[in-house]
Amino acid sequence: MGTTSKTNPRLHRVVRELRDLSRENGVAIWRDVADRLERSRKNWSEVNLSRLGRYAAKGEQVVVPGVLLGTGAIEVPVTVAAFRASAAARKKVEAAGGRSVSLLELAVQNPKGSGVKILG
Repeated sequence: MGTTSKTNPRLHRVVRELRDLSRENGVAIWRDVADRLERSRKNWSEVNLSRLGRYAAKGEQVVVPGVLLGTGAIEVPVTVAAFRASAAARKKVEAAGGRSVSLLELAVQNPKGSGVKILG
């Protein structure tokens, strides 16, 4: 069995732009996120809000290189960036006073990746 390549054009764009940002700014965090997204989908991170609530502090920026799911609760306001987030997860994060953004939005806002935590 050969290896199949990913066919999602949005995923290709995100990975390419994260790699470019990493190269331009000389930081490894965005390259690491791009590497994790290139893995097979069964190896992607699936993070529930309960885990996010346990490991994220108030006002922190968290990257989920995969999927953010809405199981559990979160009480602290955080900025969460994931390739894909369920509607329930987005709604709960915003209800706690946080923000749910795309990976590229967070990468453009914080190109050096300072203070960003990878969860998953």
